[in-house]
Amino acid sequence: MISDVIDNEQVEILLNDVLENHGYDFLEYSPASIKRRIIRLYGLDNFVSFAEFRYTVRTDKQYFKRFLEEITVNVTEMFRDPSFYRSLRNDVLPVLGTYPFIRIWVAGCSTGEEAYSLAIVLKELNLLHKSLIYATDINPSVLEKAKKGMFPLTYLKQYSENYLQSGGLKDFSAYYTANYSLAKFDESLSSKMIFSTHNLVSDHSFNEFQLILCRNVLIYFDKELQHKVFNLFDSSIEKLGYLALGSKESLEFWPKAREYKRVKMEKIWRKL
Repeated sequence: MISDVIDNEQVEILLNDVLENHGYDFLEYSPASIKRRIIRLYGLDNFVSFAEFRYTVRTDKQYFKRFLEEITVNVTEMFRDPSFYRSLRNDVLPVLGTYPFIRIWVAGCSTGEEAYSLAIVLKELNLLHKSLIYATDINPSVLEKAKKGMFPLTYLKQYSENYLQSGGLKDFSAYYTANYSLAKFDESLSSKMIFSTHNLVSDHSFNEFQLILCRNVLIYFDKELQHKVFNLFDSSIEKLGYLALGSKESLEFWPKAREYKRVKMEKIWRKL
């Protein structure tokens, strides 16, 4: 069995290599989930020994790109959890609309679906012209995809349904042009986005935001690391700004949680 080939100690050795040679720190990620992904990759790429796998990850820059793509989870869709976007549309963004300028951070943006969803809602509320969306991820190759704003047409039926359920006001196809097997989203959306690499584990706060979205990223981190990231967000959100998390994530056990008030039923909190 492959799971016998790589034990916990070897996982730690590999993650130390990654930190030392490439500067990415995965040591505080949830051990079970990162081990599962490492084992999966090891099997997929038919390595004959852990030593060979370790050597390749350490020395082959091209292969490390693949390692990074497989280890950082990039599961996302546009308007995922439509009720969440309905709450943004009705409860959060109209409040921020009273500000002269809105700065938003989408942390762990993956291939960009969330940033584009947000830009569409802002556009429909006539707020996009005075907004800027910072979309960051640890993984440079997913950011390249995000910048292009192109998604497989086969996904668009689901995205369109999500959009309508989230309170969308238009025909969804108004936002993209179909090009062979891809849908290219309107550049008026991406013109309000800045894409850049950012590592939630080791990088610092880089601006003050009125809204931070970090959804379905923290479930892969252990408690200690989650709290570290919440502290980073806390120093990046201005007073009365909002923090939005994924459906299985919560601020509950974080020491500063009492300084935030939950907005209705969704996983959105306002800084008091």
